[in-house]
Amino acid sequence: MHPNNTLSPESLGPAEKLLDLIINFPDHLWHHRPGVIVEGKWRAARPEEIRTFRTQGRLRAGTFRPPGPNTEAIEQVYATLGDIWQTNNDLAARLASYVMHHTDWRDMKVVCAAFMLVQSRCGQPVTEDLHGERHVLFHDDDFREIGEAMVKAYERGSAKMLNPKLIRRIGDVLALPGVVEINRLLGFGHAQKRKPFTGRYDKAVRDWLAFREANPSLLEGLRKGGYASTVRVLARRVGYKPKSQAFFEALAWPQKQHANGHRTIGLEGLQIHKISFEGLTETQICEIIDRETLGWKQVMGLLPKDIGLTPAIFVALIDRMSDKDLVILTPTLDEFQLLKHAPIRERWEAALRGQEDQRARNVAKNLKDRETALALENAADGVVTKAVQEATKDRDVHVMFLIDVSASMEGAIALSREALSMMVQGFPQEKLYISCFNTVGNWLKPRHYSAAGIAHMLGHVRAAGGTNHSVGVQVFQMNRVRIPQDAELILFVVGDEAGESGRQFARAIRDSGYHPTAFAHMVNVAPGWARGSTVRDAASELGLPYTEVVVDQFCDVYQVQRTLKAVLEATPHRTGISLVEKILQTELLVKPY
Repeated sequence: MHPNNTLSPESLGPAEKLLDLIINFPDHLWHHRPGVIVEGKWRAARPEEIRTFRTQGRLRAGTFRPPGPNTEAIEQVYATLGDIWQTNNDLAARLASYVMHHTDWRDMKVVCAAFMLVQSRCGQPVTEDLHGERHVLFHDDDFREIGEAMVKAYERGSAKMLNPKLIRRIGDVLALPGVVEINRLLGFGHAQKRKPFTGRYDKAVRDWLAFREANPSLLEGLRKGGYASTVRVLARRVGYKPKSQAFFEALAWPQKQHANGHRTIGLEGLQIHKISFEGLTETQICEIIDRETLGWKQVMGLLPKDIGLTPAIFVALIDRMSDKDLVILTPTLDEFQLLKHAPIRERWEAALRGQEDQRARNVAKNLKDRETALALENAADGVVTKAVQEATKDRDVHVMFLIDVSASMEGAIALSREALSMMVQGFPQEKLYISCFNTVGNWLKPRHYSAAGIAHMLGHVRAAGGTNHSVGVQVFQMNRVRIPQDAELILFVVGDEAGESGRQFARAIRDSGYHPTAFAHMVNVAPGWARGSTVRDAASELGLPYTEVVVDQFCDVYQVQRTLKAVLEATPHRTGISLVEKILQTELLVKPY
């Protein structure tokens, strides 16, 4: 959680650790592509790196990682939760409840659920010695129920509850060696036992399975969603004993008696309805998809190689695809020329409007049709706009971006450009001011308020000269930029903050007539250069809140809108409540059944 050149965890209190976790945590903790770990950070492996690893078994720089969990990042997030827990149990519990109630941070939900299922507050009796006898006065809070509630949460049609894949990952997290050691150090479970401590995980999963067995339509929905094999893994992992053979039939799960087993259900007369497309025509396959209401992922695993995915089969499945699936499959839609059909085009455009991350920006890179690619890029820009609107509703927020382009930023300017082009266009034009500075300030005005427009504007900026943050603010004063008296002003500083003293920077801000309400610092330090403290010291001098975020967070299509929203919500403001206050006011989760 604390890569090079960021504040050390020892300097943070529980509330600051919580904000740092929310703003800087890598929400993409599991990857479906090969990756490379460099200085603790995951990135997608390049084709040449994959070839090198396959032929030589190693890489010159970084560690090759096959698809799966980023164990270092998971253990860092878990350790940070442990730090928060040690100083404030209630804050950790409310954070887990907030993440489940109010966010779509799937990987964070997994780690929080794992932690809450094993932490030490589990409703123990509190006793008192009276006249030589122990008497129970009351029972402690049972925070493990929060972990159970996260696993068992059910809300029809909601994307916020945990699917079988995520529930399986909770168990995987608790089995990681680093997590096992953290739990031992925190005193969770039995220190002398070698097996990973899983707390209430097995119980919660058994309850989850029993609820779905009692509601066959839910079990059928999981099968159609392509989760049958994962549900089988969960049942085996926790030793679930079904109440009827209908459970096995719904999952198409034939049973065998173990040599020493005592099975009594599912061994005889099991009616397993298996679907196969082998030997069928395209028309017959479409008819089965419609009759059986098969899911997209289920069908893709059944299609014969000699037929594959065709335009007709794609159309038969389109109403069963999520918005995310439809956007990912835009190149296929384009290849099949299906976007020329008005009903399909309307469905696709609706999917673009429903996007919650900027994945569409990556998809656009693989398209030849410029009109379709532009629609995807505009959708990605819209995601940032929506995040800003949600974070600043009922607030009049103006933002000044000050971009360090001094010589120390040589080698880091490209990263600043990429990060800013992913998020700046989300702010209203009339409330956005951008400058770059070295020893002089330059007011920047994009010709077009889009990712492409911001990237074009910054494409001509080069690193050179000394560092004077003050001139980045003074250039706005010289151009008579005025901020309404009752508005909030956030200063976003991008760079390594190695410049004049914080006191001098603070004085320049005062003298310019601006009254910021908070500082947000995008930390970007070029290799071989040291980080300064100008921005932090200026915030301290002015008595203003200071929030920092690693610039990489704004270069990840999965992270940028979440990170930006968290930064804006984290800044205390004149109306409403801050993010920490919102988390502290979150009601603790309770088990639904």
